[in-house]
Amino acid sequence: MAITAEEKEFAAYVVDLMQMVGPVESKRMFGGFGIFLDGLMFGLVAGNVLYIKADDESRNDFLDQGLLPFSYSKKGKTMSLSYFQAPEEAMEDGEIMSEWANKGFSAALRAAAKKQAKTKKK
Repeated sequence: MAITAEEKEFAAYVVDLMQMVGPVESKRMFGGFGIFLDGLMFGLVAGNVLYIKADDESRNDFLDQGLLPFSYSKKGKTMSLSYFQAPEEAMEDGEIMSEWANKGFSAALRAAAKKQAKTKKK
């Protein structure tokens, strides 16, 4: 699926908005963009929507705001990932975005630590 100029601009806007968190960058993937910091994906852009990584520790922060998870259809089934829509106010305010981006990056760090711990057990 081709990515439109508008989607590229939106991903660039998200990256610019998140620079307070660190040297955030986007990479094209899955017909959208992954949002990365220090090699860890903590966000994704699909269409013109930003989704931020969540886990057991942060999921309720998203749910309490009524934010929807990223989902897609695969072989007639709806699949969802541990990424939730960013709040609307975060899309317009760098400080609010930093809070939510840090939640996502923290979830990515915890996931990486779990994965590393599993690898060491083997």
